[in-house]
Amino acid sequence: MATTVFHPASERGHANHGWLNAHHSFSFAGWYDPSRIHYGALRVLNDDIVAGGKGFGTHPHDNMEIITIVLDGVLEHKDSMGHTQTISPGEVQVMSAGSGVFHSEYNHDAKKPVNLLQTWIFPNERNVTPRYDQKMFEDAGRDNRLQALVAPLNRLEDGALGIHQDAWIYRASLAAGEQVTHTLHGTGNGVYVFVINGVVSAEGQTLNRRDALGIADVETVTLTASQDADFLVFELPMNF
Repeated sequence: MATTVFHPASERGHANHGWLNAHHSFSFAGWYDPSRIHYGALRVLNDDIVAGGKGFGTHPHDNMEIITIVLDGVLEHKDSMGHTQTISPGEVQVMSAGSGVFHSEYNHDAKKPVNLLQTWIFPNERNVTPRYDQKMFEDAGRDNRLQALVAPLNRLEDGALGIHQDAWIYRASLAAGEQVTHTLHGTGNGVYVFVINGVVSAEGQTLNRRDALGIADVETVTLTASQDADFLVFELPMNF
């Protein structure tokens, strides 16, 4: 029988710093909830809005797989590996922090905010050589189906970007009345569904905008849209 945990949008952590308006699905920075440290290997899911002309100064990371998905606006990334690139809506960036990396993220548009989702996934190998990758994923590739954004480096599929963990991230855009079914890759994995926009249901739970649902002890998960919906599906090892 499925084991579920519901994370309504209204119960996320929230910090408005003026230049940054951030919502946290899991304990982060000044917000701590002992029941929300991580879900399986998923450690961070931040929903950030960066004001025009503002950004994150240079700061370090290590031993974490960091995935950034821009929903609106354009974000510039610079890192100690020598990359300077912009990330636009539809693009996904992965960065294996590994043995250590410094980076900064900035919104150069003085007027338009940037809305991004940043996720951190615990790696299955520590102190790897830092690496960076980025790719545009076309909207049509997720119309009424799951589009693979991220997959394990040794099990890449459908043009997904690779990370150092047996984890997958999919995005789907379902029209009202449509559904998709995801078959998990192995026992011991769970699924975390995060709704960007719209309304979907899974395992008897209705999810609205920015709601999330963790699902474990299943072999498949079916998601049904009652309104047009855009959402992410994470498949993650629950014990690592």
